[in-house]
Amino acid sequence: MGLLARLRSLLRGSHGRLARELGAFGVVGAACFVLDLAVFQLLYAHGGLEAVTSKLLASCVSTTAAFVGHRFWSFAARARTGLRREYPLFLAINGATLLLSLGIVALVRYPLGQEDALVLQAANVFSIITGTVVRFTAYRRWVFLDPAARPPWVQRQAGDLAR
Repeated sequence: MGLLARLRSLLRGSHGRLARELGAFGVVGAACFVLDLAVFQLLYAHGGLEAVTSKLLASCVSTTAAFVGHRFWSFAARARTGLRREYPLFLAINGATLLLSLGIVALVRYPLGQEDALVLQAANVFSIITGTVVRFTAYRRWVFLDPAARPPWVQRQAGDLAR
């Protein structure tokens, strides 16, 4: 079997689904990353807001955009368990990673005394990368369920704003 045929075979199986999800997650994540950076920079460097407030608002904007992208593209092939179940879990996971991000930016800004926009942006970037790894893992495990491993209670909620 040639390399191209093996690659096609892999992409059709579970590895392929993982690759597709990672690819779409990356594209959505990259767009939301740029959005987060732009909003943070706009609010902190040009809007006169404090660093942590800027990070909070930038994260809220990028999180909302990310949910739409992930639900309807990145994890579109996964079980639809209803917005009433998915969205609160998505928000809880993002809330936890937001607290992590705020903690990192606050640590750099206050105890370390950094006020330079470039240093704070570096802390922001580090916090985004760390949160991304946590989010991808948590979304796949708890928010957007594998259709083959769908628990019985999910079947009862199939019509719950699922589509």
